[in-house]
Amino acid sequence: MLKLTPELYLVLATLYYWFLTSNLLNPFAIFFLVVLTFQILYKKFISGILISSALILINLYLVLALLSELSEFTEPNEDYYKLFIIGSIFIGLNLLAGVFMFWKYLKTKIK
Repeated sequence: MLKLTPELYLVLATLYYWFLTSNLLNPFAIFFLVVLTFQILYKKFISGILISSALILINLYLVLALLSELSEFTEPNEDYYKLFIIGSIFIGLNLLAGVFMFWKYLKTKIK
C-alpha cells in the first residue's frame, strides 16, 4: 500500500479538484482518473514516467501562476497569506508526489 502512495494521493487531489469545479462532466478530471487507475492496476514503466514528468512540469507552471497571482496584491493581507500558504502546500505536495512517483518508476528500470 505504501508503494501506491503517490498514485493514491494524485487520485485524491484529482477528486478534490473535480469537487471544486462543480462540473459533473469534467473531462480533465475524468481523463486523469482513468489514467491513474490504469497506472495503479498495471504499473507500467513508461506511463509512470510520463505521468510523473507531466505532473512535475504542470506544477512547476503552477508555481509561476501562484507567483503571478500573489504579485497582483498591492499589500499583503489575510487573503494574500491564505493564498500563499494553501497554494504552496498544495503545489508542494503535488511536486513531491510527482518526484516520488518518478523516482519509484526510475528505480524499477535501474535494477
